[in-house]
Amino acid sequence: MGMEKRIHQTLFFQLLISTVGTISDANHEEFVQCMSSYSSGYLKTFKYLHAPSTPLYSSLLQSAEQNPRWLNSTSPKPMFIITPYSATEIQAAVICSKKHGLQIRIKSGGHDYEGLSFLCRTPFVIVDLVNLRSISIDLEDETAWIQSGATLGELYYSIAKKSSVHGFPAGLCPSVGIGGHFSGGGFGTMLRKHGLAADNIVDAYLIDVQGTILDRKTMGEDLFWAIRGGGGASFGVIVAWKIKLVRVPPVVTVFTIQKQLDQEGTKLVHKWQHIANKLPEDLFIRIVIQDSDVDGKSKQHTVKALFNSLFLGRVNELVLLMGKRFPELSLQAKDCIEMSWIKSILYFTGYQKEQPLEVLLDRTVQYKSYFKAKSDYVEKPISETALKGIRERFLEEKLVFMIMEPYGGKMGEIPKTELPFPHRKGNLYIIQYLVKWTVDGDSASEKRVNWIRILYKYMKPYVSRSPRAAYINYRDLDLGINEEGNTSYSRAMIWGRKYFKGNFKKLARVKTRVDPENFFRNEQSIPLLVH
Repeated sequence: MGMEKRIHQTLFFQLLISTVGTISDANHEEFVQCMSSYSSGYLKTFKYLHAPSTPLYSSLLQSAEQNPRWLNSTSPKPMFIITPYSATEIQAAVICSKKHGLQIRIKSGGHDYEGLSFLCRTPFVIVDLVNLRSISIDLEDETAWIQSGATLGELYYSIAKKSSVHGFPAGLCPSVGIGGHFSGGGFGTMLRKHGLAADNIVDAYLIDVQGTILDRKTMGEDLFWAIRGGGGASFGVIVAWKIKLVRVPPVVTVFTIQKQLDQEGTKLVHKWQHIANKLPEDLFIRIVIQDSDVDGKSKQHTVKALFNSLFLGRVNELVLLMGKRFPELSLQAKDCIEMSWIKSILYFTGYQKEQPLEVLLDRTVQYKSYFKAKSDYVEKPISETALKGIRERFLEEKLVFMIMEPYGGKMGEIPKTELPFPHRKGNLYIIQYLVKWTVDGDSASEKRVNWIRILYKYMKPYVSRSPRAAYINYRDLDLGINEEGNTSYSRAMIWGRKYFKGNFKKLARVKTRVDPENFFRNEQSIPLLVH
């Protein structure tokens, strides 16, 4: 190494080390040198290793986080943010973090509801996969490889640019990162036809605790099973996924019908519960219950129910079908819009049909706000009386939502043990409860979080039990958290059975085999079975 290069590298080390916080200067320097040793030189290291004093650190910390309640002056900050350009740099991050006693957090899109992908109670680094988002589509065998830092919007856009008759059954928010979404299961408007995103994954590249890159064959079927719905962050760093594309018709039909949640609306919601999971699998009708003043412009505070639908077919067929199966909704052709599948993504996201597909490439959230969410599964229809009680509670708060998405179809055909995600046959629908607010501060936060907890308590008699189930991608620390370090299996079962039911023990068994020292851990990571 020449003298000039050594001088520049020394200055670079000093710049990064100048932000000493939670660990010693020596450990800072050793970590930087460790990371540098895995790159081709200090200039490359400078591109992907960011300390608090470096220009991009603050913007990286804030840009991907979609819930501002976790970004405040008291939130713990990472010693470094690493933005790798290749798997080699992720390997270095794993090896160097282990060597120097640091925890590691993996972030793909920043939509982790409880901030676990970028918060830690002990010294840590963040590996932000923002630069790893290439997408390669092979229409000949109808598959695609997607790096974990890509977003759903980028995936959908890439598919649409290649084909008008292919799609993928994943979520609706285009800024959600592939890595977290797929590893938790992932579902959207085609779940009744094609199941979860995780049901359509056929291979993956994962970096394990030793820094080794594994594919499906080398990781083995148990680990491949675990990362498709069990939360990938407990087992390693998933660099990329191979998915099986699904066929979609050239024309699909959408509609949104709005009803006040008074007597008529309540009866329609009650009826929907009895039929939504039994409809043909090409038809998805969800309900969004919300207060009427979501934009802050209404003078009257009421509660409404939106019947929001995707039909994988033409409008005439849909109107006939609804006339037979759900005549109470009185759907007419004028209520419907025919469009391509990719345009339906824009529709459900809230974009206008005329907007260009390039809006799907925007990695920022359209409507960013503070929020708290919870989830439930419903196995028996909720009575009209109970639905009226929900309406009364919605009148007490603003910016509140209850999203009810039907199961049945393909979701009822896949065995509960096929993947870690166990919520299959027997569930009528899933509920996501959501409360948002725009004012920062402890009092504003406490008020809204208390409201949603009261609603959740009210719902207890009407939802699943033994356990009261929940969805891992709607992360909720109210369900229970791990002890620091190596939490006991029995302690983790408090929350684990709610997300994974009988699959939790197998997840712990896989975890014990592939990460026996529990390096990959957080407040709701899979525990070791031996503790």
